[in-house]
Amino acid sequence: MMARDLQRMERSHTRAMLTVARDLKGAWRSEIVEGGLGNRVGNSVRSESYPKGDNSLNAAAMVWTRAPEIVAAHDQGTTIRSSSGVWLAIPLEAAGSGRFGRRMTPLDFERRTGQRLRFVYRQNRRSALLVLDDARLTKRGQARRKGGRRRKDGVLTGAQTVPVFLLVPQVKLRKRTDLIPTAEAVTDRIPGLLANWLEG
Repeated sequence: MMARDLQRMERSHTRAMLTVARDLKGAWRSEIVEGGLGNRVGNSVRSESYPKGDNSLNAAAMVWTRAPEIVAAHDQGTTIRSSSGVWLAIPLEAAGSGRFGRRMTPLDFERRTGQRLRFVYRQNRRSALLVLDDARLTKRGQARRKGGRRRKDGVLTGAQTVPVFLLVPQVKLRKRTDLIPTAEAVTDRIPGLLANWLEG
């Protein structure tokens, strides 16, 4: 009878940890997506339970994210500054996207297009621009060089100067999620889950 009861207790602990890990992972994913960070960041939340494939009174579970910097920044409302201490480059729509959908950087843009960006200081504003001269916008709104037509006299018509990056000293991210209270609400259910499994 003692051995049977021990097995029931081990199963109850293990199932409770599995349930908590599953529910917390789902809750965090939903909160991240609803906060506007997208499915990709939401799906970065993972869970694991221990021991694997066995029941134990020492059963435990862990829930984490593979994008901790992004999630923490939006959970805390972090201020982001340039690593060089000068300007933080924010890509505009004209910059397009980098490889594998990553955020474009000025260096990436210049390497991809083979064109140099020009720095434009904006007086009386705490920001600047990186622009592409003699450019046109594609149907997707991305900047490309040689936007106009050159007349016989050599004058380029129809081209424009397109802002590609906004430069700012820092950016204050607004708080989009509140993950700690969500985790506490889920883990507070552990005693009730243990009791339910034992009674079952």
